[in-house]
Amino acid sequence: MSPMSDADSVPFNGRPAGRRLSEMPADERPRERLARRGPAGLSAAELIALVWGSGARGTSALALADDALARHDGLAGLTRAGELELRALPGVGIAKAAQLAAAFELGRRAAEAWPNGRWTVRAPRDVADRMMVEMGVLDREELRVILLNTKNVVLRVVTVYQGNVSASLVRVGELFRDAVRANAAGVILVHNHPSGDPTPSPDDLHLTAEALAAGRLLDIDLLDHLVIGHASFVSLRDRGVSFDRPGSPNLRAAAG
Repeated sequence: MSPMSDADSVPFNGRPAGRRLSEMPADERPRERLARRGPAGLSAAELIALVWGSGARGTSALALADDALARHDGLAGLTRAGELELRALPGVGIAKAAQLAAAFELGRRAAEAWPNGRWTVRAPRDVADRMMVEMGVLDREELRVILLNTKNVVLRVVTVYQGNVSASLVRVGELFRDAVRANAAGVILVHNHPSGDPTPSPDDLHLTAEALAAGRLLDIDLLDHLVIGHASFVSLRDRGVSFDRPGSPNLRAAAG
């Protein structure tokens, strides 16, 4: 049996302990399921159990993971928890909190690095899938600009604002500064709502209108504006805002 720290031996707060992994049928254990189905085939609790490797006294790692997720309303909430909050979870303690915090940080860094390579935008979902993992858990607003060439291939992703992304505070020229330098044909705006609700605000719509007008003056197409929530997003293009003009490399044309 793996050694346990004092913190790891904390009683499990009166909740059902669940079976130890060694007591589960082999084909139900997370490690065996990972080998058979790959990581995408496992639940969040199973992946966390694998990161931890062992549970607390009388409680399996899988039961601990289930409890941690329940206490933070799912994976999105758990990823936003600080290390002190993780330590306070029953049966977790210092070592497991550090393991989980490190795993979440690796995921964030991988997500941040992922868009730096060349990839093609064919639909709003292409942008959301790559940006939502990191931006959906930020505790402050950020506004990023995705620079694209004439074939909607991403040239670069730049962060232009951190803090309060308000139409009254954002200088529209800043949104296009890097696009002009990179000779980009189009841009996509992406910003997050730390509240988790991606519903566009009147400020979001106003900023979009100003950016559309500026882009037309600069001959740089604004192709979309995405608002990111905790586990969802809204595309203003899909909401009916008109971004297209004749001859522009719009997302629908690229999808075809």
